[in-house]
Amino acid sequence: MAFGSFGGGNASTPMAEINMVPLIDVMLVLLVIFIITAPLLTNAVKIDLPKASSAANLTKPEHISISIDAAGALYWNGEKVDRPALRQRLAAASKQQPQPELHLRADKATPYQHLAEVMADSAKAGMSRIGFVSQPDDTP
Repeated sequence: MAFGSFGGGNASTPMAEINMVPLIDVMLVLLVIFIITAPLLTNAVKIDLPKASSAANLTKPEHISISIDAAGALYWNGEKVDRPALRQRLAAASKQQPQPELHLRADKATPYQHLAEVMADSAKAGMSRIGFVSQPDDTP
């Protein structure tokens, strides 16, 4: 239904407005169709899946404590060893799976050269996890 104006203008010109009512009707029909058919498209198949535990099986690697006193004496887990025996034990420990952690404990008066030699020996043996153990200062 077109409305004309009562003015004396040209009546044969086309309308420049779009009639929105049929477009809205089509959109509402499509919306209703999709609302009805959407639940039908979900095909659920009942499957009895196995249950898995979420806790990982972590094996904590052991740790080896190497202590160096002020005189440069070496201790493997509290047992006194010399430097060639230390190298052999480090080589054997580096082949273990998982590789143990190496904890270095040094006296305050230990020269750095002794500590550097132990670190070099452990690196040559293939030890990849080396840590320093220190004692916190209790003075305020």
